[in-house]
Amino acid sequence: MSNFRGGMGGFGNMQNLMRQAQKMQEDMLKAQQELAETKVEGVSGGGMVSVTMSGDGEIEHISLKREAVDPDDIEMLEDLIIAAIKDANAKAKELKDSKMGAFGNLGGLI
Repeated sequence: MSNFRGGMGGFGNMQNLMRQAQKMQEDMLKAQQELAETKVEGVSGGGMVSVTMSGDGEIEHISLKREAVDPDDIEMLEDLIIAAIKDANAKAKELKDSKMGAFGNLGGLI
């Protein structure tokens, strides 16, 4: 009889483990949804260029101030845009790390 109870205890532990895994998956999906809905802003050139990006890395908007646009120096504008994108990317990564860090490497599984 004690073997039978031990077997049931193992089954109960398995159910508990499955519930924990399901809760972790739900929590991870919720965190991913929050990332997609959260916005970060990257800026460059003292605010002449700004990029709005979702927390999961999707660029949503680029804003240029008039003084950033010099037809004789397009390369500067290109550099400012790239710098603003990099700034927004860094902020999105920091946000993602803070929200998804609790899940370790599991984030890539879902």
